[in-house]
Amino acid sequence: MASALSALCLTLVQSPPAVAASVLSPMDATRMKLTAGDFQSRWDAISAIEASGRVTSYTGQTALTPLLDGKGRTGTRGLCHATNLNPDYKPDGFCWDTADDTSAEWTPQGLTASHDAQPGGTWLGKYVYIASWHYTGDTFARISVVDNSPGLPTTYDHVLLVDPYGAGSAANFRAVGDPNSGRTPVPGGHADGISWYGSKLFLATGHQIQVYDLRHLWRMSDNTAASVGIQGDGRSTARYHNWALPMIGVYHNGNKGDPCTDTAPCLTSLSLDRTGADGLITSEINATGGRPVVRWPLNATDALLQTDGARNHLGTVTATVAYRVPIWKVQGAATDGTHYYFSGECPAYAGSTDSDVPYCVHWAVPNQAPHVLTYAPPLTQNLSWSPSAGRLWGLNERADHTAPGKRVVFSLDPPD
Repeated sequence: MASALSALCLTLVQSPPAVAASVLSPMDATRMKLTAGDFQSRWDAISAIEASGRVTSYTGQTALTPLLDGKGRTGTRGLCHATNLNPDYKPDGFCWDTADDTSAEWTPQGLTASHDAQPGGTWLGKYVYIASWHYTGDTFARISVVDNSPGLPTTYDHVLLVDPYGAGSAANFRAVGDPNSGRTPVPGGHADGISWYGSKLFLATGHQIQVYDLRHLWRMSDNTAASVGIQGDGRSTARYHNWALPMIGVYHNGNKGDPCTDTAPCLTSLSLDRTGADGLITSEINATGGRPVVRWPLNATDALLQTDGARNHLGTVTATVAYRVPIWKVQGAATDGTHYYFSGECPAYAGSTDSDVPYCVHWAVPNQAPHVLTYAPPLTQNLSWSPSAGRLWGLNERADHTAPGKRVVFSLDPPD
């Protein structure tokens, strides 16, 4: 780890204030609950679709293998854009290709990695990162599966997120975010925070945590169509994507558009906490702060959230820990077991409408005021803690729609 916190050595003229206005104060977590949604019908639809042969299915623990073959898109290893990060913290990372760096349609939000998936830090012997992206209008959602293993080019593939439905020969799938899904609650398409735990991938979308199983990856028969699903002529399509990943279920505390409250907080960022009993960490964005960071319990046996039901795809999840966060516009939260890290507005730029001003990574311990750890890339989003490397990861959503763009995935080595 880096040495004790030193003065920030940045190229910016103004240094950030050291302390925020209030403390990370405890809240009553027992009043915060999530209800398990429909898992069984989705499992039934997945089985029927795979049995039909209309998709090429890759199943089991090695299902991600075809995404880690060194093909697909090629990113840039290292920090290709200015990040504002304190150089004392040994920043590193990677960048997307030019099309994704500058896309006006797709926006990156969440980040997780094989350091979340299992304690050893790798998956199939590789250092794998997964980012979530939402589409303009939130009618589609996707992930990017990145091989960023040392000594190799940074390569990745995009995978559309889909919702399976129906049974038998009528089983099909639609885009996550399709407003005509017919489900309650309607699966949200604003793909935000993401976290990888064992074989499961969790995605935060406002009042939902959607669940995907990385043991079921589908290759489409046609990547030239805008449609999503199994078409009348038998083709499988996923809006120009080669790959699709089916949702298996959802945990929710409301519907899209419902208010964010202290008992039903909105779930915008997501990270994994392996310190003590495993849990998911969520936070909620608010213009002037004061919203919760919450810990939800996980079950290591089935890699699902822990409910009070006979099985963890049934019943209710009750939060175990919650704190009120005084930082403005929190976009991400993670913990190393001692500190909580938050991405949010810098005190020096709070309330700014300039999308190019730096964001800040703040850190805090419960019952104490947050401090600014470092400036960060503009519009920094979700964070992820790597216990195997002792590094904090994050990404930003800022785009300049002309080359070379401004998006970067970064990591840093914070002080003890």
